[in-house]
Amino acid sequence: MTTSSTPNSKILSVRLTLVNYPILGNKIREMMRQELFRRGIIDPDVLDQEVEKRAIESQRLEGLTDPVSQEPAEVWERRLASIKDHLTDFYFAYNLPFHRFEEIVADAVNTNRRDHQHPPKEVMIAFNPELTPWYLLFEQAEKYQNYPPELYEHVKHHLRQIIVVLLKSLVSDQLAFVRIAREFLDVFDLKFIKERKIGKGKIGGKAAGMILAHKILCIPEPDDEIELPAHIAIPETYFIGADVYYDFKARNHLEYTTSQKYRSREEIEDEYPRLKQIYMDGELPDDVVERLRKMLEEIGNAPIIVRSSSLLEDNFGSAFAGKYDSYFLPNQSTPEQNLKALIRTITKVYASVISPDALFYRQIQGLEDYDERMAILIQKVQGSHFGPYFFPVIAGVGFSRNPFIWNKKLRPEEGFLRIVLGLGTRAVDRVDRDYPRMIGLSHPLLRPITSAPDVVKYSQRQLDVIDLDKNDFKTIPITEVLSADFPGIQYLASVDEGDYVKPIFSLGTDIDPKRLVLNFENLLKNTDFVKLMKTILKKLERHYKVPVDVEFTVDLIPKYPKPELKICLLQCRPLSNQDWAADIEVPDNIPLSDRLFASSHLVPQGVVDKIKFVIYVDPITYGQIPNSARMELARIIGRLNQKLEGESFILMGPGRWGSSNIDLGVKVSYADIYNARMLVEVAMSRNGATPEASYGTHFFQDLVESKIFPLAIFPDEPNSLLNQQFLAGAPNMLAKLLPKSADFADYIKVINVPHAARGRHLRVVMNSQENRALGYMTRE
Repeated sequence: MTTSSTPNSKILSVRLTLVNYPILGNKIREMMRQELFRRGIIDPDVLDQEVEKRAIESQRLEGLTDPVSQEPAEVWERRLASIKDHLTDFYFAYNLPFHRFEEIVADAVNTNRRDHQHPPKEVMIAFNPELTPWYLLFEQAEKYQNYPPELYEHVKHHLRQIIVVLLKSLVSDQLAFVRIAREFLDVFDLKFIKERKIGKGKIGGKAAGMILAHKILCIPEPDDEIELPAHIAIPETYFIGADVYYDFKARNHLEYTTSQKYRSREEIEDEYPRLKQIYMDGELPDDVVERLRKMLEEIGNAPIIVRSSSLLEDNFGSAFAGKYDSYFLPNQSTPEQNLKALIRTITKVYASVISPDALFYRQIQGLEDYDERMAILIQKVQGSHFGPYFFPVIAGVGFSRNPFIWNKKLRPEEGFLRIVLGLGTRAVDRVDRDYPRMIGLSHPLLRPITSAPDVVKYSQRQLDVIDLDKNDFKTIPITEVLSADFPGIQYLASVDEGDYVKPIFSLGTDIDPKRLVLNFENLLKNTDFVKLMKTILKKLERHYKVPVDVEFTVDLIPKYPKPELKICLLQCRPLSNQDWAADIEVPDNIPLSDRLFASSHLVPQGVVDKIKFVIYVDPITYGQIPNSARMELARIIGRLNQKLEGESFILMGPGRWGSSNIDLGVKVSYADIYNARMLVEVAMSRNGATPEASYGTHFFQDLVESKIFPLAIFPDEPNSLLNQQFLAGAPNMLAKLLPKSADFADYIKVINVPHAARGRHLRVVMNSQENRALGYMTRE
């Protein structure tokens, strides 16, 4: 059927077609509604609310002055049904292509035809799905999926086989992913991916994780604390298959760059700027360019983000978090300029495959022999217009396990969040002198810091936005957009009153934007946000069977007495690597001579492996040196932090690091320690008093945000250990690393662990539930 592309003509075409199906019409419209819901075009609750609103308005237009008494219940139900059908036609015609409507009609007719057939005793599959073209697999799977229950029982095992083949061909061949996905994704989900995909290759880990997580969350379960389907969505998304990456390399004669992964670290770093420019100057295949042009026509002038989605990324073993690049595009220029910017951005993502960060990570993970295949995810950016800027009200990252325990009350299994105002870049990445809100979901109001000055100091001051007028991504002060009339301000900010921070109790108050503090206090106390995020994270971990992290945005929809929340899921990643494992075991069979330290005091959750260097400040010696030398120690540690960049090292030393009081510990700042993997605070008793560690202080927040594991050791307490014999006897590498600081070798020691421990490395295993940590030498 040929139709005009205008919405009105498409609505008319839909209704004229449905006239021909007087019996099947209701079923067809129900299938249309399910398609709208599945794609996130409208929520079931929102549709029902609009139906009721329009039904009441229609009563008024028809002259009913007292609808309750003038209209019987059965007439009211007919009125609702009629308006629901009209709205279904409207939303479908306005948002989806007419050929999708024709497919739904055909599906309904085929199902109706099969409903009148007698089910066979056994259905034999007459082809090998592994060798069958996609279009035949989809055709057969749709037939099976639409069978009536009595016939479906005879084919469900065949359908599962087809689904698995399509998953491995279209989405991901990671078997851990396939085992979960086959339980949730059906042929219509896979057909949606195929229709939105450019190229024939797989769509990669990031895309696969987002789609699977969304499907899991949209299936109601008894264990859900809150009904999730009405609160969950994913962005409008398009995919570029991994085969396009190969075509790009072949077209631009870049196959030789594949062997970069076998070069030395120095060669990789030296060569990358030149190779990146060659990639950025490359051309995409002509057919891909035309598909991208059509895609941009469908998206319009909405901002987009181009995200890596490699086949190694977000799998069940190596997450590659932050190793490949993603870019925001304002998409506000002419169509040709927007297309040119998109193509250049795609080539930049391709170039990140051979970036030093990605190649070094692959070497560490033992994946350098794997042929990396890069797919790409293109999504509409989630958010709203605020003056010339576009950004989400809330964005964040969530972890189903909280590895950072700053208070005994916190329960790691209930999860952890970091949230910000604006684009989520500031929640995902550590930004100097700016802080997202950290939330331990078991006790969301319990913070590492408590005083009003610290609450103000350790809050967000900048936000990342898309400037639509200047067609650019930029960072601006929060005072540029926040004010008393900002939508939902009472849930986002409090007011700095000097000696305390006060929640916003009423709107319309004239508040100086400079006094607004982004602490999200009312969001945590007076909405369903915490319950919603806990339910999401628990459910995903339950089905993934490993801890997960998610990236998300939050939309606050005004409603009384509290706002309705819409969570848009941007990413879901399994965290099955040892750093985040939920079932970490602290070994008991390590010889005492191989143990460096042990602790049973507020232990976090995680593993720090293959530690090569230990920077150690002896607590006893530290107490004996003059203040001027103590200040210089902090500067030396800062220089070592830079010198050892790229190496795996930990810091060990006295008392409360980062304290402004040098008697309590080494006076370092974040800039002095950000490359360290751990900070181990040794609290030795002196004159009958034991110094405090950094737990609960503002410095602790720096550690958490940088993913530096904090650990306190109290050597004088039971179940604690510090191997002072090893620390004292190991050679000091300070003079070799920093010759100008050799005079401080009596106060600070740099231990090369493999040299001092006969080729072994240091491994630290921490189990927060057992409250046990052990650092020991191992060859593993």
